[in-house]
Amino acid sequence: MLDSICRFLDGFLRIKDVEDYPNALNGLQLENDGRVTRIGAAVDASETVIEMAVGQHVDLLLVHHGLFWGGLTRLAGPQFRKINRGMPANLSIYSAHLPLDLHPQVGNNVLLAHRLELGQPEPFLMLKSQNLGYAISAQIDRDELLRRLKTVLGGKLWVCAGGPQQIRRLGIVTGGAGNELAKAAAEGVDTFVTGEGPHHTFALAEELGINLIYGGHYATETFGVRALGELISAKFGIPWTFLDHPSGL
Repeated sequence: MLDSICRFLDGFLRIKDVEDYPNALNGLQLENDGRVTRIGAAVDASETVIEMAVGQHVDLLLVHHGLFWGGLTRLAGPQFRKINRGMPANLSIYSAHLPLDLHPQVGNNVLLAHRLELGQPEPFLMLKSQNLGYAISAQIDRDELLRRLKTVLGGKLWVCAGGPQQIRRLGIVTGGAGNELAKAAAEGVDTFVTGEGPHHTFALAEELGINLIYGGHYATETFGVRALGELISAKFGIPWTFLDHPSGL
């Protein structure tokens, strides 16, 4: 069953075609004996999440941020504990970073865009022939957009109101895309929504005349893994659960 699910995911998410940070290692990161009886979906393959997965008898964990962000490392300390906890419990781990962010059906960006109910999203912020996010042309008051974002993301927002009160074009790139602010402005948006970014983007947003909204890295990236868990559950007839471990960042 694990092989069948991974083959489907590799093709559906275009794992081999989407260029990503090398240490993302998209695809199957930890194999098990092939049995899959319960799926877990989570944002991060952290030690706490792995403990949650094992406690809920998950044997396939779908994550957005995988095990190897720091690159080549010793299997010691937390890294050893994660592997040592997962393997005896027959836990497999499958990770999809940018392939999940930019997917047109289950991607973090497009799902957040749809949840805001502002209109049809279109590809936005092109990088190496792939769009990192989505933009929407719509007329909406900034306060109303903030209200919708708070409802959809379920938490506090950080806002630099450097742009117009009446928004005409909104760009969305989930996660940590604050450093892409200048490029977003150059692509014609007056409001940019992402998860987080560096301090200097406050002044830059004011200088560029653009509204900058940080909704939280974690909060903006729960949509994709949830959708993926639901999809795989329906396709393969396996129950699934969302393992929620917010960072608050």
